[in-house]
This record gives sequence, C-alpha cells and structure tokens, in this order.
Amino acid sequence: MTERVAEPGSASATPGRQRPLEDFGLVTEEPHPPAPEPRPPALPGIWEVEDGMIVHPYLKDGEIRALPFQLELARIALDHDTLIVLPTGLGKTVIAGLVAAEALRRGPGKLLFLAPTRPLVQQHADTFGRWFRRLSRARFTGTVRHPVREGAWDDAEAVFATPEIVVNDLAAGRYDLKSVRLLIFDESHRAVGKYAYVPIAERYWTERPREGHVLGLTASPGGKDERVEEVVRHLRIDRIEARTREDPGVKEYVQPVDISFRSVRLPRPVQAIQTLLLRAGWDEARKLQRMGYLRKKPIGYLSVKDLIALRAEIFARPGPMIRKFGPLFHQLILLHIHHAQDRLETQGVEPFLQYLDRVASKPKLARGDAAFLKLEPIASARSAARRFLTRTREASHPKLDLLATIVRETIEGSSGRPVRILVFAQYRDTVQGIHDRLEREGWTVGRFVGQATRDAEDPGMNQKEQARVLEGFRAGLFPVLVATSVAEEGLDIPDVDLVVFFEAIPSEIRTIQRRGRTGRNAVGRVVVLLTQGTRDVGYQKAEARRERAMKQIVGQMSRRSRGRTKPAAPPTD
Repeated sequence: MTERVAEPGSASATPGRQRPLEDFGLVTEEPHPPAPEPRPPALPGIWEVEDGMIVHPYLKDGEIRALPFQLELARIALDHDTLIVLPTGLGKTVIAGLVAAEALRRGPGKLLFLAPTRPLVQQHADTFGRWFRRLSRARFTGTVRHPVREGAWDDAEAVFATPEIVVNDLAAGRYDLKSVRLLIFDESHRAVGKYAYVPIAERYWTERPREGHVLGLTASPGGKDERVEEVVRHLRIDRIEARTREDPGVKEYVQPVDISFRSVRLPRPVQAIQTLLLRAGWDEARKLQRMGYLRKKPIGYLSVKDLIALRAEIFARPGPMIRKFGPLFHQLILLHIHHAQDRLETQGVEPFLQYLDRVASKPKLARGDAAFLKLEPIASARSAARRFLTRTREASHPKLDLLATIVRETIEGSSGRPVRILVFAQYRDTVQGIHDRLEREGWTVGRFVGQATRDAEDPGMNQKEQARVLEGFRAGLFPVLVATSVAEEGLDIPDVDLVVFFEAIPSEIRTIQRRGRTGRNAVGRVVVLLTQGTRDVGYQKAEARRERAMKQIVGQMSRRSRGRTKPAAPPTD
C-alpha cells in the first residue's frame, strides 16, 4: 500500500501528523546535483545510422551496430590524441574502426595498427577486412620477411603489425611514419619501460603529419598513478576517456557479470608441506636481513617482485663483487622457495613437484639451485609430496574437485543448451593437470597455451593450432577451454557462460582482461577459486585494492584531461 503525503497546509493534512520542516522555513534548498556533461549528438555528419547499423562511405552496410557511447568516443578521438579505457567486450575495436574509416576518408595517409601478439594482429586485420568496403591491408609480423614488408608499406592503406617488427624496420630505414594519419596502440597499457610501443610513439611525435592522431585502447591502464601517467606520457595523450559498465549511456548496452568466490582448504598432509616451505623461506630471509637486506617489509609480505628487485639492489650496493656473491646466493634460494610455495599453495602438489624436478633437470645447476634442492626442509617437503600422491586418492589440489563440481553444475544446469566454460590457470603444468582431470570426468576439453615448447610432455601451440582450438570452442565442439595468460589479451574468444580463475592473481590488469571474456551478449558468471590460509587470499585482496585505485586514478585523470589544451606537434620536414 502506498502512503499519500498531503501538501503542507492543505485540507487533507491530518491533525497529529508531524509537520515538515519546510512549513517553518527551516530547510534550505538542497543543492542540485551537477548537470551531466552535454553529450554530443550521435550523428555529427560523419557517421549515419540506419536500422541501428553504422553507415559510412568506407564501411560496409550492416556490419557495425551503432551504440551511442561508441560514437561519442570515436568523435572525441577524431579531434584528440586519446586514450580510451573501456572494459573488455564493449567494443574498443569498433571505436578504432569508426575513427580509422573517417580518418582515411578525410585525406591521404595510412593507418598503422599495433598489437602485442601475432594472433591479435591477424584478428584486427581480418576484422577490418570484414568491415571496410575497400582497404588495402598489409600484415607485419615475424613471419613476414623484411623485403616483403618494405614493398608492402608504400602500397598499403592500413598496416597491422607487432611493435617489435616496426621498431626494427624504422631503425633499418625501411620506411618512416610521416604518412601515418592514425596510429593505434592496442593494449596500450604496455607502453611503459622499454616496451616497443615507447620508441614508436617517440618517433611518431617527431614525424607525424599535421593531421596525425594517436589512439590508445586498453581495458585496464594500471592501478598506480605512476604507471598510468607513464602510459599517457609515452603516447603523448592529451585526452583520456574512461567508461565502466555502470556508467550512464553504457550500462543499458551491457550484460551484468556475477562474480563469486569459492574457497577450499589444503589437506593436513599438504599443510605440513606448506609449513616446511615457510620455515625454509624464513631461514633464508633472516640470513639476508643480517646482511642488511629485506628490511623494508615483514618477511611474510615479500613478493616475487621484491625478490627480483633485491637482485638489482645487491648489484647496486658499493663494494667489490666478491662481497655480493653471498647475498646473490641466498636471493636465488629464496626466489626458488617463493616459486615452490606458490605452486604448492595455489596450484597443487603435482605442480610443486614438477617445479622441483625442472630445477633438478637443468643441464648446468647453479650453486644456488643445488643448495635449494639440498635444504633439509625442501628435501623433506619433496619426499612428503611424493608420498601424498602415491598413498592417497586425494586430488593434487582440492580446487580440482571443486572445479569439476562447478563445471558439472554448469553443464547440467544448461538444460541441454551448449555451454562454453573458460578456465584460466597461471602455469602450464596446471593447465595440463586441469585438462586431464576434466577429461577423466567425461568432458572434451580444449587446451590453449603459448608457442614455446618446454619438453615433450608440454608442447607449445603454434598460431595455426591456437586458431584451430579457438574455432572449435566457438563452434561448440567442446564445452571447456583451459588456458594460460595467452588468452587474456584481446583474442576473439566467444562470449562464454562461465569464466573460472583457478587462482587469484594480484594484477588488476590481468583480472579485468580475464573477466571480460564473459557477459558480452548474455548475463556472465565469474568464479574465483581461493585456498584459505595461503597467498591466494592475499593476491585477491591486493587485486581488489589495485582495481579500486585504478578506477579512481583514471577517473581523475580523465576529468583533468578534458580541460587540457592539445599540445602542438613538432613541425615536420
């Protein structure tokens, strides 16, 4: 029942009802919320829309669906060097296609579209070939010889390339960037440090034509001010446009994603192995502390980045090299312990043993490698792990049982409808273990890993094999695909019903990339598997903290950039 409140002083106001403060003039008017920024018209005489699809002289009819927020971002990118931050699955490539079509229509020049991997380069080239009416394209990757690249550059309107190839070609003088009207950096969060995007952007700044533009695309630029600012600085960005799934103008076009966390506990025998590793790590860290290192953080909070940075710190300390051998020796041992503990806690007993076996099988063991394997806690942990696998029927990690249950519930709950489940795992050893376990349950399971082959039992997958597996997954030939991080960035993986993280990862960039595989055309689900009392929990908390920070940082920088004047490019010859 809805209560009707009478107007003050009206005949229907009932005696005894508390009078509102407005009757006494004691309430000041609440400030109005700030008016939303005026949104530009969706059709600025550049792109037309018919029956919900984009119409443009350079684009095929009926190929690109028109979404207002994509048109708005594309219009901004035509006038600014723009970094677009948009969750995976919301059409960053569509925006790039709209901007490219109009940029090429406006005058002579070419498009250079950079992407970090060969599969992504091929994917973007194929997508633009499908969208554009006529577009002479060239694909520059390591499989294309440089005489072919050199000749193709002049003839192509659009070049799709991995950045390392372009850096090498520019250094060799095979071509320059003076004719590039639009330079697109896909996965532009990589434009930090010494990555190849950085020298290309620097070169473009000095050679770009007057009408040249830069467009950066990413789902997640980073969770620290310094990293985001570094990307912006290297790409010479003057406008940042960030949108989330919850923003007005976006949320009505996206599907919700349900995120849940499922926890397990290590069995008691595995907890005993974990205790041995903790003891070994503590002993080595204390030795380094007595040498004057590792004093900025509690031992229990040390990360692999801390241990890698420690090596650089040791070399940077003044003094003769002979005094650095001891700290370097213990740093290597501690790094091994860290990796072994990570595999045991988050991946399982079998991946833990595989790591030890891989260290032991090196053709030439370093002193630190040999000392690590001979440590009494490590030797005891190795023996206990072997006994666990041979004398019990328990899974290598309880997550495997939970994962099988989740997959079964998802498939059985689909009412016969084909489902797609994508499982991410950090290590290839784990990918193989998950693949074998799920196939023993009776499902056909695809495996998707990188190209490097480590040994006969862990073969890599070349580009054709990767494409064949993805095509089978798209076609519904098997319901489950198990993948490493190679499937995180940008690959054209179809909208999936469920994404499972076999472990939490501390990177907000990689987490956002993984989540973006679901919730594109239907309600999505993400399940993160956590092991209580292990670094799994710490990784998940770190990621959540970094993702919150990233949204705040990008939002602030985006608002500031809207009032910034675009810097003038250096004059070209």
